[in-house]
Amino acid sequence: MTDASSTKRYGKVDTAERQTMSGLEFVQGLADGALPLNTMARTMGYDIVEVERGRAVVEANPSDQLLNPQGTVHGGFAATLLDTCMGLAVQSTLEKGLSSTTLEFKISLMRPITPETGTVRAEGTVQMRGRRVGTAEGRLTDRDGRLLAHGTTTCLVFEL
Repeated sequence: MTDASSTKRYGKVDTAERQTMSGLEFVQGLADGALPLNTMARTMGYDIVEVERGRAVVEANPSDQLLNPQGTVHGGFAATLLDTCMGLAVQSTLEKGLSSTTLEFKISLMRPITPETGTVRAEGTVQMRGRRVGTAEGRLTDRDGRLLAHGTTTCLVFEL
């Protein structure tokens, strides 16, 4: 994985531009750099590395900038990566003129994450996509494929 901050742009995509793209085109644009990633990606150091309809993968390298008082990476890091990959997976299924937002999500933290963990990978896959709601599940794993955290989300689908 490359350092996301060295090769990507950050900001937001104008609604008028967003309306011209399907959800898959939008998420692919974020992944390939044609569109700017959100500024949270820069803050947390993650990048979108794989996208296909109903699936999105995000990678990051946990740093000592993300530690809690116990010396492990704060659980909000895992939550952000899972919320991102699951939400993008749902987004990738949407037609032009539609968007989505997280209504709720749940995660379970299975193993501690430290800077020594190395690159982590969050993979989100859509379970169901209806007219108004989509659901997805996500898995956060380490470089050896060990499960660090997993989650589920419910997203609201709406017109832009």
